[in-house]
Amino acid sequence: MAFDGTWKVDRSENYDKFMEQMGVNVMKRKLAEHDNLKVIIEQSGDKFHIKESSTFRTKDIDFTLGVQFDYSLADGTEVSGTWVLEGQTLKGCFTRKDNNKVLTTTRCVVGGELVQCYNYEGVDAKRTFKKQ
Repeated sequence: MAFDGTWKVDRSENYDKFMEQMGVNVMKRKLAEHDNLKVIIEQSGDKFHIKESSTFRTKDIDFTLGVQFDYSLADGTEVSGTWVLEGQTLKGCFTRKDNNKVLTTTRCVVGGELVQCYNYEGVDAKRTFKKQ
């Protein structure tokens, strides 16, 4: 249950390039750089409840490890995929509904910080969150 808690984005690496690769327009990318994203994670066994809140939206996500679900990214891109827990790392694999390309995401707690890494079409990005 290391993921449980409220996490606020502290810093991002290569996030703009990642969003560009995802097809996010320049205006939305500039806004996303200052989204003040806060993530609240509650884990109960293999079930997760996540509340994402930012300058632009608030979204509740419920999923069970290993069970496919649909999700809408902040820019409106629709994806379908699953999260699995491998050791202490949450690994997500999501397929875009518009072009069938794959987005992978990992979440792990490192040194008391939540580190979320992304990969899409060969472009990597990382966002680091501090516990509130």
